Amino acid sequence: MEDTLVKHLGHKRYTPSTVTELLGQLDLAPREQTRLQQSLRDLERRGLAVRIKGGRYLSVDSPSVVAGRIQITKAGRGFLTPEDPSIPEIAIRANETGTALNDDKVLVLRDQEPKKGFWGQAKAETEALSGSVVRIVERRRNRFVGTLRRSGKGLHVTPDDPRFSYDISVLPPKATALQAKVGDKVVVELGRWESRHTNPEGRIVEVLGAPSADGIDMLGVLRQYGLNREFPEHVVREARSFGHSVTAADLKGRRDCRKQLVVTIDPDDARDFDDAICLEKAGGNRWKLWVHIADVSHYVRPGSALDEEARRRGNSSYLVDQVIPMLPEELSNELCSLKPNVDRLTKCAEFLLAADGRVLSTDFYPAVIHSKKRLTYADALNILERAPGDEIGQMLHQAHALAQSIRKRRFENGSLDLDFPETKIRLDATGKVLRIEQHDNDISHQLIEEFMLLANEAVAGRLMKLKRAAIYRTHEAPDPDRLKGYREEVLGHSIPCGNLTKPAEVQKLFRHLGELAVGAALKIGFLKSLNRARYTVDPLGHYGLAKKKYAHFTSPIRRYADLVVHRSLFADAKNIPNTPLHDVADHLSSSERNSADAERDSKDVKLHAYLLDQIHSGKPVSYPARVTSLRDFGFFVDIAGLGMSGMVPLALLEDDHYRHDAVAKHIEGRGKRRTIRLGDTIQVEIAKVDAARKMVDFRITGTMRSSGRPSSGPRPGVRSRSRNHKPVTAVIDTADNTPKAAGEGASRRRRSGRRRGKAKAA
Repeated sequence: MEDTLVKHLGHKRYTPSTVTELLGQLDLAPREQTRLQQSLRDLERRGLAVRIKGGRYLSVDSPSVVAGRIQITKAGRGFLTPEDPSIPEIAIRANETGTALNDDKVLVLRDQEPKKGFWGQAKAETEALSGSVVRIVERRRNRFVGTLRRSGKGLHVTPDDPRFSYDISVLPPKATALQAKVGDKVVVELGRWESRHTNPEGRIVEVLGAPSADGIDMLGVLRQYGLNREFPEHVVREARSFGHSVTAADLKGRRDCRKQLVVTIDPDDARDFDDAICLEKAGGNRWKLWVHIADVSHYVRPGSALDEEARRRGNSSYLVDQVIPMLPEELSNELCSLKPNVDRLTKCAEFLLAADGRVLSTDFYPAVIHSKKRLTYADALNILERAPGDEIGQMLHQAHALAQSIRKRRFENGSLDLDFPETKIRLDATGKVLRIEQHDNDISHQLIEEFMLLANEAVAGRLMKLKRAAIYRTHEAPDPDRLKGYREEVLGHSIPCGNLTKPAEVQKLFRHLGELAVGAALKIGFLKSLNRARYTVDPLGHYGLAKKKYAHFTSPIRRYADLVVHRSLFADAKNIPNTPLHDVADHLSSSERNSADAERDSKDVKLHAYLLDQIHSGKPVSYPARVTSLRDFGFFVDIAGLGMSGMVPLALLEDDHYRHDAVAKHIEGRGKRRTIRLGDTIQVEIAKVDAARKMVDFRITGTMRSSGRPSSGPRPGVRSRSRNHKPVTAVIDTADNTPKAAGEGASRRRRSGRRRGKAKAA
């Protein structure tokens, strides 16, 4: 019967049917109903059929059923990234997500018609695909960190992740080692959960301790995201088996580039140097550029213990106080790291370039180098800001001029300038926030960024020409309806705006926004409309970079995708690996989202402690904040000095009765006529921190400078609730190991602050 059912459910004219309807369609007698129901349950268990609303059944091969990864927002809404890249993102209402959790692999039943008024959005944004979750195929994780609490119904754990909005019912831990107190941070393993209308069940598997105890905050982040600094012993043994230096046998088949003037440029406290450059004149107003990338593939072979562990981790995770590396330090910080004054193996992308940045020819080959200098970005910037004093200085000045030519051509071809200043938290020896720094994408970063982007593009082009199976870095163009809605918002501010489906018009708008006080807020609005960069097996191009051919090649120490690309590019034509890569690409996209979330949360826990200390000291710091969004209930501000956004509710503006005027695009007090507009700047200080809910209350202090007219005078002290978020730099990936970074330069800035030792109690 099951074979007959599979064919019937998969017929092109089949419509979802109940058991009773299926009995009739299959000409089965009523006595066959029990057998039919059992067959349908078996098909469900085997993943061949799904049961949808109304007790109707559908084949998983139906065009209406879409597989993919779901992202859940704090408000409970879902967004599905389909496995099939030809299907656009699918929006899912909060009451249609079922028991799906963030980053789960799910099956979604696509609606036949778009649902109008989706979450109250403007019409231009409501015609996107929508659907409902009908099955959880695979949980991204089944262990969660939370706080043990007691209610009238017994013990439960409230998850730290605000996207998991259900308490998990647990039994009292009986084992001595698991005696937890109410209020402790614990790790709970998710058990049975059949309906979103009931709380899930689970069991406590680890007690971390009191939230205020030293090291518990970061230990919670490690456990929440399944990160482990320690490697299995057999993996470490394999890494150590290669020794500490390059051997004569390693040089076979390599070009000797040890006499080249090779240098590395990295953050001041980085130790995993996976790229180096050399530039020489080639005559005829041409240049020869060598981009050397650490040859991790020489040591990490497919199927080895190192390879299996690296693939499982997917990428290195850079937390605020430590790094969780993809490879053991014997490789990541030593034998693969392109340290100065020692021989190192590389994969080289060699370019012949015209003075205006045009690529005249490329070549790729294994090499050996002997780096002459390890430079920090500060070192490089210092050299570039003065006359060159030696041959390295002269090369850097020449490289800077060439990089700027390449950069100019990139923007002329439609690449978008998505860089914002980045916020970096510096910790003291005790793990507390020492200071918060802002880093700009200066010319030292741009020098390296342009050469890395060039190499990534060239490698993708070569792989496409060879028709080799590989993993590409993909960033799809934004949905036209979203762009239309954003354009209407811009026009509502009386700002001229063309057809934003054309990159040239986006660039033109960005240039204009750069001249306006409201510009930064509106640019953030555009960035929010963009898709998330991800890995795919098809070369779908990169919208943000305006590149049709793009892959990750330049960071194999910290990204498994780059390692896959190395293997594919340099494979022997007779022994090209034929490993299916779709699941690998999906896993790597998921693992980097996991790392990005962990990085954000690690910053949050340190910021919360930092802000609480300010409150307890009685001397809170005043920060400038810019109004970025107006709502009926309040307005949002971005606090660049903290890398946070906040919300000021109208109900807490005590000096007047304020209301939002959507037509006039401002918030205005009825009595004193004070206005709040997009782009206004205000001063805020911390009033309250709720670390458990990841919420912060602000108090507005000082004066407010309007973007449209002079300040209207002092503001009263106001408490406002805000939500931590990623800095606005973390918006769209271009060449980074985090899902949404402004560029290769941003990626490399984010790599600083490594190796300060293990988190306490980890």
